[in-house]
Amino acid sequence: MDIRSLSATSGYAAARPATQADPDHVSGGIQNHLKANFEEFATTLQTSEQVSVQAMTGSADPHALVQALAQTELAVETAVTVRNKVVEAYQEIMRMPV
Repeated sequence: MDIRSLSATSGYAAARPATQADPDHVSGGIQNHLKANFEEFATTLQTSEQVSVQAMTGSADPHALVQALAQTELAVETAVTVRNKVVEAYQEIMRMPV
């Protein structure tokens, strides 16, 4: 098995819970859910930055750097997709006749 398929599999496994139903979301806990997601996003970026600095100083494994960069890429792509959907929804609401 090559590294790319392992990386893709682990990335999918990590992203899979995001597609499952969340009972807190239904009961009105969307603010807490969004806050947790933003905090997790920031943590992912900080972790990736720390691993990158360690890799530059030679104290981190190159595989850890690749994994951290892949997780960061997935997180940024997700954030951009969510932003695009929010903008699209806003534009659709603004096009509605009053």
